[in-house]
Amino acid sequence: MSTEDKFITQFRRRIFNIIEQYRLLDKGDAVVVGVSGGPDSVCLLHLLHTLSSNLDIKLFAVHINHMLRGAEADADEQYTEDLCKKLGVPLFIVKADVKSIAKEKGMSFEEAGREVRYREFEKYAEILGASKIAVAHNRNDQAETVMMHIIRGTGLGGLSGMEFRRGPIIRPLLGVGREDIEKYC
Repeated sequence: MSTEDKFITQFRRRIFNIIEQYRLLDKGDAVVVGVSGGPDSVCLLHLLHTLSSNLDIKLFAVHINHMLRGAEADADEQYTEDLCKKLGVPLFIVKADVKSIAKEKGMSFEEAGREVRYREFEKYAEILGASKIAVAHNRNDQAETVMMHIIRGTGLGGLSGMEFRRGPIIRPLLGVGREDIEKYC
């Protein structure tokens, strides 16, 4: 077995163990996976697809095109569509004019984009009968979240950052760093 194959096997085992340890998924779950087309969400989708028979789960992908990056966003959408076809994962694509939404609501693009993403993920979870929504936050995102909380001023609760599971939202990659995610990709 090559070093690369060994890493992939160990990485998959690590994610499987996180899923088991934090009870992120139950047998028979339908799962909406948020897929942007970037390395984190592509890794998440591929891992969950690879583990789906062992976990006995059904996957659905939702891609949100925020319409902020023109051709680059369209390329991410096409990549996500091609990947989902290759994996046999049903994909739902949403186009949202985040710039207009942000202006209308008086919020940043980041806040408006986040609001749109979670609203759409929840909508599709309800439509598809999915009990879980998987997002690709990782250890690096966790560090950024804690730092932002500190900068904004927070109590002890803000120092804890994101959880592996909060309601229907699960974060199987929260215990791994971006470097390992990119290596897996």
